[in-house]
Amino acid sequence: MTDLGFLLFETPIGVCGIVWGDRGVVGVRLPEASEAAARARVRREFPDALESPAPSDVQRAREGIVALLRGEATDLSFIQLDMRQVAPFNRRVYEVARTIPPGATLSYGEIAVRLGEPGAARDVGSALGQNPFAIVVPCHRVLAAGGKIGGFSARGGIRTKLRLLSIEGVQAPGTVPLFESGRSAGIR
Repeated sequence: MTDLGFLLFETPIGVCGIVWGDRGVVGVRLPEASEAAARARVRREFPDALESPAPSDVQRAREGIVALLRGEATDLSFIQLDMRQVAPFNRRVYEVARTIPPGATLSYGEIAVRLGEPGAARDVGSALGQNPFAIVVPCHRVLAAGGKIGGFSARGGIRTKLRLLSIEGVQAPGTVPLFESGRSAGIR
């Protein structure tokens, strides 16, 4: 893979990053502790990527991500992902996860069933833990059995997952809202 570019951009939850190549987006990063930390992480994971102006399709992806993180029910399925470096099972998991709309959730087990592998819930969780396309492949919308929150590999862990769900108007069973979403706060 050659000619990778990346862009850091401000969102309602902090500075995110997007990395792209000639066949689409190769990575999306949720915020780190600072812009410098976000830049360092992108450079560590994609050492050949150069910070540069994004092409129009990546700018559209950035706008969609920002809108979703503002609480708008934005569909990010238009974003072209380059999954050449993704294992086949993980790719299948990501394709199913991308069908979960904002404000909805599935369990790891439900994804496994949709894959035709009902005993693979842990494998689904492992695949989502390696998700290089956070938010575009909405792993935050996948819960453990019984509506339990499950894990989350982005910075901030479960707290970040709960925040993303809250932004989308989802309250996981057994939790209290951490943040008021625009909908619950009466903002339109």
